[in-house]
Amino acid sequence: MLVIRLSVPSQGGLRQVASDLAVHVAEHLGDKAQDAASVSAALETVASRVAPAGSEGDIEFEFSQSDGELLIEARCGSRRSEVRCPLPA
Repeated sequence: MLVIRLSVPSQGGLRQVASDLAVHVAEHLGDKAQDAASVSAALETVASRVAPAGSEGDIEFEFSQSDGELLIEARCGSRRSEVRCPLPA
């Protein structure tokens, strides 16, 4: 079972590392490169839920494969959110 964890500051350029990692994990699990924008958008959705503009602290991401989907979980302080990205069969 694949599980990758990453922690990045909620503000600043390093947040892009999480988006890039999400795309690479999805590609490793079989998603096509053309779906990179949707995976990146999904990550930004959960990131903005747990760390709205102006938030401080780190966002902790966890990437895993679950039931044919890439599961992206995000935590920042007491806030949590997740999103699922379908993977090809």
